[in-house]
Amino acid sequence: MRKLIFGAALLAAASSASIQAMDNPFLSEYRTIYQIPPFEQIRYEHYLPALEAGIAEQKSNVDGITANREAATFENTILALENSAPILDRVTTVFFNLTESNASPEFDEISATFIPRYSQHSDDVMMNDALFARVKAVYDKRDALDSDQRRLVEDYYKRFTRNGALLDPAQKAELKEINTRLADLFLKFNKNLLDATNSFEIVVDNSARLSGLPQSSIDQAADEAKARGKEGKYVFTLHAPSRLPLLQYADDRDLRREMYEGYTSLASSGQYNNYPVISEILGLRARKAALLGFKDFGSYMTDNVMAKTVENAENLLMQIWRPAVKRVRQEVADMQAVANAEGNNFKIAPWDYYYYAEKVRRNRYNLDEAKVREYFALDSVRNGIFTMAETLYGVKFTPLKDAPKYYPEVEVFDVADAKTGEHIAVFMTDYFPRPSKRQGAWMSEFKGSWQNPDGTSSRPVIFNIGNFSKPTAGAPSLLTLDEVETMFHEFGHGLHGMLTRARYKGQAGTNVDRDFVELPSQIHEHWALEPELLNQYARHYVTGEVIPQDMVDRLNAASTHNQGFTTAELVGAALLDLQFGKLNPDGPVDVAAFEAKVAKELGMPAELTFRYRSPYFKHVFGSDGYASGYYTYLWAEVLDTDGFELFKEKGIFDPATAKAFRENVLEKGGSVDPMELYINFRGQEPTVDALLRNRGLDDASINLKDTEKKK
Repeated sequence: MRKLIFGAALLAAASSASIQAMDNPFLSEYRTIYQIPPFEQIRYEHYLPALEAGIAEQKSNVDGITANREAATFENTILALENSAPILDRVTTVFFNLTESNASPEFDEISATFIPRYSQHSDDVMMNDALFARVKAVYDKRDALDSDQRRLVEDYYKRFTRNGALLDPAQKAELKEINTRLADLFLKFNKNLLDATNSFEIVVDNSARLSGLPQSSIDQAADEAKARGKEGKYVFTLHAPSRLPLLQYADDRDLRREMYEGYTSLASSGQYNNYPVISEILGLRARKAALLGFKDFGSYMTDNVMAKTVENAENLLMQIWRPAVKRVRQEVADMQAVANAEGNNFKIAPWDYYYYAEKVRRNRYNLDEAKVREYFALDSVRNGIFTMAETLYGVKFTPLKDAPKYYPEVEVFDVADAKTGEHIAVFMTDYFPRPSKRQGAWMSEFKGSWQNPDGTSSRPVIFNIGNFSKPTAGAPSLLTLDEVETMFHEFGHGLHGMLTRARYKGQAGTNVDRDFVELPSQIHEHWALEPELLNQYARHYVTGEVIPQDMVDRLNAASTHNQGFTTAELVGAALLDLQFGKLNPDGPVDVAAFEAKVAKELGMPAELTFRYRSPYFKHVFGSDGYASGYYTYLWAEVLDTDGFELFKEKGIFDPATAKAFRENVLEKGGSVDPMELYINFRGQEPTVDALLRNRGLDDASINLKDTEKKK
């Protein structure tokens, strides 16, 4: 994206909306191939005028809906509302996606105006009494509609009521103030987190301290030092491709501790301190829930998803937490034995966990991850993912060389039916870390999907973001097993977006219940290490040889290694999130003390902590998306492990099973109740047994449907 000088003059120009449609790409349909956003034409000064134009357009369309003298119907009210904001859809989709993946000071300045303005407008629509009256009129007569239409009406009705439609004017005004302030706080939390991450570095000037690290990690650290003007030294950052290898392989214990303490204290002090931000968020969320008639924010967030209540989510998590902690104790004992045998006179600490877990794995399974990574070059893994998709679902990926892209490293693919050539979607990948990109990996879209009135389908533009190990001068990007699984995971989300056939955009792709959305992503992780697929894509990056069978056998034997740690830190974070949702504070919250209290009550093993400490728990405090909903990864894992057992029983590429999953899960989106979709695919209700088997934990049994009914 072309950078321009940005200041008061530009803001004034933006406020006057003086840029004409012919100059602003957002103000009309894109004329690019498959309507990919024309990134090379988009300039910073386009965003605010397009936002104002989009708001004006939707206001006009809403006025048209409410002024209609005909009785409210699905077509003239719900569908009209669904399609009321094409300009807003275009500008907000690009804006919010690029602020996450390609941030800049210019975007920061625009955000200060853009985000509160957009939040206020959204509240205006959701609290429009005349509009809600028409939505309710359709809702009251919904039984005569088709099943997907009825569900969409119910979703809209619930969306309005959950956003204040039933409140009196004074309460609506207060809710608007809360939402505007929350939008500001989310922006501040995310900026603090990005800035704190980018400001941290560990500089090593003695190569002897790098003992144990793979050469690829050393090369990356040298490249990072050079990029920061410290050539001849080594720089390590908090990005996962830098942080995790250091914790896993560095023999220097002080170096491991410095990295661990840097990560677990991220954004918790100084100018990027997120504790005050979190405290205010918690208070505002509690007040918002009370205004809307809920006992706490957690109850508000779980009311409209599969779990229904915080207690149901907790019940599921505790069934997993107990065996996970039991396994942690076994893992720590195994690691302590290795440390003792080496003559080390110390007790295993959190910064030792990755390091000694790797040693136990090497001893027990004769696996060296540095050697394993040589068979998982990023391009090979992506080829494996595409092979999986073509074999399961009959879709083919072809590079779109001249397609618009928002960053040079982005790659773009045309997704088509392998037999007919029918265009299905556009798929983009953006896999390497940079200072302008937040941490983590995710899927999103630049354009959704829907059915047009003439029966044709408008197809989506989907993308995957990662922060994977970068190529070095001597080697391509070589992925860890965790990174491989993450690629498959995010691609599963991508398939959900690409293969959707739902009629309405509000139900297409990943527009499903939050605790169902992780099913397509997590189930596709299982293919990553299946020998039948591994033998097609896992090849040595130098020799091209297929991964040896004995290594595959050892990988599968080690598949449950360290699952106590992995599970406990994940479940612990999910339980912490739910406890935050129960708070109804009457003043500032000591967030660090509360987090410590939860850890103590859970019996958190001293050798580990929550997967995300509160100041960098972006899922929960960077937006409302996963707030009181981080548990959904495990809720969905109950579904994905149970579902994959059907593939294992029938064959991992069994056409009938793949067809059933595609038609009942990937294509339907949110047009049908998620449990109904799952049962239609699987033929039965899920239990937690498969999850525990998959993770190698103790036996336990709980019926998800029964949990759902306990209110």
